[in-house]
Amino acid sequence: MMEEGSGGGRSNYNRMNDAKNERRVGLIYDQRMCKHRTPYGDDHPEKPDRITVIWNKLELAGIPQRCVILNAKEAKDEYICAVHSKNHVNLIRNISSKEYSKRNRIASKLNSIYLNEGSSESAYLAAGSVIEVAEKVAKGELNSAFAIVRPPGHHAECDEAMGFCLFNNIAIAASFLLDQRPELGINKILIVDWDVHHGNGTQKTFWSDPRVLFFSVHRHEFGRFYPANFDGFYTMVGEGPGAGYNINVPWENGRCGDADYLAVWDHVLVPVAKEFNPDIILVSAGFDA
Repeated sequence: MMEEGSGGGRSNYNRMNDAKNERRVGLIYDQRMCKHRTPYGDDHPEKPDRITVIWNKLELAGIPQRCVILNAKEAKDEYICAVHSKNHVNLIRNISSKEYSKRNRIASKLNSIYLNEGSSESAYLAAGSVIEVAEKVAKGELNSAFAIVRPPGHHAECDEAMGFCLFNNIAIAASFLLDQRPELGINKILIVDWDVHHGNGTQKTFWSDPRVLFFSVHRHEFGRFYPANFDGFYTMVGEGPGAGYNINVPWENGRCGDADYLAVWDHVLVPVAKEFNPDIILVSAGFDA
């Protein structure tokens, strides 16, 4: 049956095909991740506004109505332990139930970390939400997905929270797909990290793993910019089986713009990604780049 109209008609069959072919984009946001905040209520770069502003902007543009809204879930300890030590997982799980003064003492010994009564739940929700969107895409239920989460994750190392990061969310999701869901056929993962800071924790997680190609473009300043070491130098390429699967593009000066990023994408990232041919791409979409 044809629909009549001045511009011609389209059959219901074609409309159904269009619906089937329409890209399905997943979206996760959960207000509970705003419970993680500075214990004194003072201003801080890593604050709840980071995600509420994003969500409000998306709502104003009507984006959520065009997406598949997913529910945030807390990650299981067994999945987190694929990336972090048991001691570290126990610390983050129990930190919010500790006395105020003890939490602050622990935070003071860490690099750029604050902790409060909402930190544990927020960290588990952040990691679990990234797992959730990654699994939905890997299953083919979604074409792509975006997890609006905090605290962030790419600085967190095996046994240490640092740089505002408690759990390494993207590394946990990648490990989950590779090791916990082999039936999904995800054997190669490209992680693109465009945060202005180097993703030291993610790099260390997959340093010797050829299944993961880690690509990071970041401000470096010859090791003076946070995390203030040489992990983000271009000579850091991985080792053993993972040699060549770690690519750093360090900006040695600030104020790089669109033309710089486009040049790196066109001449480094895209050619390498085509050669690697990943089964899925995960992006650390840093707030400050």
